[in-house]
Amino acid sequence: MELGLAHFLYGFFTLLILVTMIFRKGVVLPTILGTFVIAWVYTGNLIDGFIAIFNANLVAAQELFSIFLIIMFMLALLNSLRELGADKRMIQPIQKIMINGHVSFFVLFIITYVISLFFWPTPAVPLICALLVPAAIRAGLPAMTAAVAIAIAGQGMALSSDYVVQVAPSLSSAAAGVSVSAIADKALALSLIAGGVAILLVYFTHRKSIRTPNHPLNEKELTTFEQEKRNTNQPQTKNLSKWSKIFAIVVPLSLLIVVIVMMYSKLYGGNSGLVGGDGAAFIGGVAAILLMLSTIAFGKHHALNYISNHITDGFVFAFKAMGPVIPIAGFFFLGSPDFSGEILGVEKGPALLFGIVELIQGYLPESAVLSGFGILLIGIITGLDGSGFSGLPLTGALAATLETASMDASTLAAIGQLGAVWTGGGTIVAWSSLIAIAGFCGVPVMDLVRKNFIPVILGLIVATVVAIIIY
Repeated sequence: MELGLAHFLYGFFTLLILVTMIFRKGVVLPTILGTFVIAWVYTGNLIDGFIAIFNANLVAAQELFSIFLIIMFMLALLNSLRELGADKRMIQPIQKIMINGHVSFFVLFIITYVISLFFWPTPAVPLICALLVPAAIRAGLPAMTAAVAIAIAGQGMALSSDYVVQVAPSLSSAAAGVSVSAIADKALALSLIAGGVAILLVYFTHRKSIRTPNHPLNEKELTTFEQEKRNTNQPQTKNLSKWSKIFAIVVPLSLLIVVIVMMYSKLYGGNSGLVGGDGAAFIGGVAAILLMLSTIAFGKHHALNYISNHITDGFVFAFKAMGPVIPIAGFFFLGSPDFSGEILGVEKGPALLFGIVELIQGYLPESAVLSGFGILLIGIITGLDGSGFSGLPLTGALAATLETASMDASTLAAIGQLGAVWTGGGTIVAWSSLIAIAGFCGVPVMDLVRKNFIPVILGLIVATVVAIIIY
């Protein structure tokens, strides 16, 4: 493949984006500038450079809009349940089984993981911290250990696979050119390995700090926690009615049925099963119906206005969380021959990123170990911006170009996804959503980062080794 100036410019801007991420700065500006300059140079027409910026964002938005929809429906449902008080009722019974600090540690971990799979960790953290952390502290679990368990379960293990909502695997899939389900399945398995290693390391490291239920330090730490909680926005319960009891049962049962149907379809449905985006669409549709019913139960004759407000709030959250990803994805879609033609307005688009990687590969040995750990490192670097998702178009695109006979693109994309999301999603960088966990638990965020770092890194290394051996 002959490389032109556009290829080398694409490589330059890709390195610039990586350096920008290392310094924890936003990368939207260099991606837009890079799209403009590369299109201008490739076509030789200044006007085509301006058009390419719009086309790149439009292509990315078309590919990723389903992600915005699923985020919107799930957050709107969570907000409607909060109005009913059903969110609080759903997890109140769990407090009764937190009989000591050791049990509380694993209960927090499991409940955070399950809730975060369906509603994402960031919206779920206030609920978990407000209702379960006080019970855990009373049982003898230090607030710092509770914060570590929540971060690893939600911001790390649940978000890095994103198996139910499937935002992360959809971003990786769009850039890698492989099916969503292929990446999602491998990311789920690898996230469980990484999370299992990390949480066991945390438990055996901190088990001696877990106190007895009647220890005097429990009430002292609980007082500090309650003071911190008054300084943060806690979920408000407006209406603990019979409907809150009903929906506290109906919603978890409905979501459990969805998971059972999806798993059955995946195992026994064959080509007619819920594969790729159909699974996310299925849960999005169920969430929409539950949203409608819960809004009617709360608002009755005002339901028409309430549901509109919930949907609007859901979209606002989705665009705040994912909006900057669109120009970033547009830049990396420009590097793929599947999208570059449409962006540049030519019949056959160039393989800008593939051409660069092909040139570099000529000087490197073909090694699954090198590819696996290389893309893990790149994923971790992209996660340093504190987002976790902004680097997925890059790791996905690199996965497609680094594919070897011993390591396919879906496996590499899953490894890169784990590196990016575990880092930027909120476990080992203090400028991420980890701040929310630290704030709600009343612990210093930098101390929380230090507690997470070694278990998380070792978990990612073990997961990558397993991926190299098995996949």
